[in-house]
Amino acid sequence: MLIGTAGHIDHGKTTLVRALTGVDTDRLPEEKRRSITIELGYAYLPLAADDGNPDRVLGFVDVPGHEKFVPTMLAGASGVDFALLVVAADDGPMPQTREHLQILELLGLSHGAVALTKADRASPGRIAEVTGQIHALLAHTALAGVPVFPVSAITGSGVATLRSHLLEAARAMPARSAEGEFRLAVDRVFTLSGAGTIVAGTVHAGQVTVGDSLILAPGGTPARVRSLHVQNRKAGQGHAGQRCALNLAGLAVDKVKRGDWLVGSAKPPPATRLDMDLRLAADAPRALAHGAVVQIHHGTRHLLGRVALLDATLEKTGLPPGGRCLAQLVADAPVHACRDDLVVLRDGHGQHTLGGGRILDPFGPVRHRRAPERLAVLAAQAIADPAERLPAVLDKAPLGLDLAQLAAAENRRPDALLALLPGARPCAKAGWLIGAAPLDTLASRVEARLAQHHEQHGDERGVERDRLRRMIAPAIPAAAFAEWLDGWLATGRLARSGSAWHLPGHRVELDDRDRQRAEKLMPWLLEKPFDPPWVRDIASRLGEPETLTRELLKRLAARGETCQVVRDLFYAPAAVRSLGRIASELMGEDDCIRAAAFRDRSGLGRKRAIQILEYFDRVGFTRKVGRGHDEQHRIRGDLPVS
Repeated sequence: MLIGTAGHIDHGKTTLVRALTGVDTDRLPEEKRRSITIELGYAYLPLAADDGNPDRVLGFVDVPGHEKFVPTMLAGASGVDFALLVVAADDGPMPQTREHLQILELLGLSHGAVALTKADRASPGRIAEVTGQIHALLAHTALAGVPVFPVSAITGSGVATLRSHLLEAARAMPARSAEGEFRLAVDRVFTLSGAGTIVAGTVHAGQVTVGDSLILAPGGTPARVRSLHVQNRKAGQGHAGQRCALNLAGLAVDKVKRGDWLVGSAKPPPATRLDMDLRLAADAPRALAHGAVVQIHHGTRHLLGRVALLDATLEKTGLPPGGRCLAQLVADAPVHACRDDLVVLRDGHGQHTLGGGRILDPFGPVRHRRAPERLAVLAAQAIADPAERLPAVLDKAPLGLDLAQLAAAENRRPDALLALLPGARPCAKAGWLIGAAPLDTLASRVEARLAQHHEQHGDERGVERDRLRRMIAPAIPAAAFAEWLDGWLATGRLARSGSAWHLPGHRVELDDRDRQRAEKLMPWLLEKPFDPPWVRDIASRLGEPETLTRELLKRLAARGETCQVVRDLFYAPAAVRSLGRIASELMGEDDCIRAAAFRDRSGLGRKRAIQILEYFDRVGFTRKVGRGHDEQHRIRGDLPVS
């Protein structure tokens, strides 16, 4: 169990920890000289006989009480299990007592006790009076009713009783689940001679073992665990709820700082827009305005950001003291965050604690954050049980979700996430997944859009895949949309002619005169398959105007009988298939297709070779990567030519 102290300056927090554990947590010369805690201090107390088990050790995080060091107090309080509120009997509750208590409440701490220090300086009547004040102060918090222990670190009175209570509380405290990927909030970084970089902090989730590879977040630097200490003892493994000190290989001490995270998953995506359930403190100095600058305290880090209230009715009035609403925090720099992380907000100048709450989605959208569809997703995110929450979130996401991003938000491996989503329709190529109902709705939208296009452009075969995606949902990855289209094609909901997608009943028809002209010109396209005549040449041989000839060739392209490479150049499908085979051969030989190699293999000129490759890109057969001399094409799908 991790115990965090809290309370006003000079109320005896450090002295009490020393009396309980025998450890002086003030280690800095300035702290000794000024008799004031400036930095976080740590002490450990075995629960029973020293058997080397780090789970049988109480950890203490001693925090500074001065108002200037509230950010440090917040860093220390992050991840503790038990609050030890310290109040001096002579002073009684003071301003930082109240602010620290408010922070403990915002951090969700419901287990704790109160140490009424300096009891040797107060009469029994004074002790009773201050005890009453404390109970009144705690009455409307999660710590209401916790025991109050009068103690004196000088005489030792009450210390043994308090220690016994803490040990019993630790034995009764349920062990934290080690579920999820490893996450450690860094609060201390230093070097040891012969060891190198040591990073210490509280483990928020998962477990770590000597030899594990970790990632520094949000930066992404990799590191390996050489050795570790858990609760101040050498160990082979550490897990959630413990303090760990990790000796890391591959990570220089100047590359890591307080506020960073060490995580066990693949490089997690950085977050800058944190959608959360925000509660403003009842004693906040004023309403929280939409767009207000705030200090965001998350884990052991604090940084500036802005608040966007997602309730449109509050945009002008702001969120009143004691109020609650959905909000998006827009951080000034990337952070590593997961769903259910707790956030505390202070005003932009760091003078007042304003409120806080739980993160619902660390990857909030830039646009449409107040849209009804988005608010429905956030309502689903608020469900506690993941087996109920995840299907609800997927069902409310009209375009589906990024699998890697959702796994990072939930701090689960993708395979573990999918196990909780039996109804999901994952797309492995795109790393995307969608619910059955949203996918059916999306199919209906595609059908409606194609019907509209057929009505407006009856002489066109249909719509090419990428253009159709841009019409319907440009945010969906191309690979996922292509997979869904193929699925609807297989079930008969859609049809395809060449590269154009259309409704099954739609077909571009030719009248008798156009059919006769088509039968006459089609052989001309095959006279020189890789170098067919231009529209003007075909029109001249037909004795028809260029405009009418061009329209006829476009209608033939709509039927899949020709392929329009550029505006006035049409190829026979057989020739395009042959060129596609050449591209596939080059891809197999060099893992890419370069314009020069395609030119040489096909016998085309450079300009024509580039035109053909751009056509392949346009119909989704290839994809261009690189620029200038590094430009190349890679096959990404089938050639959609009948």
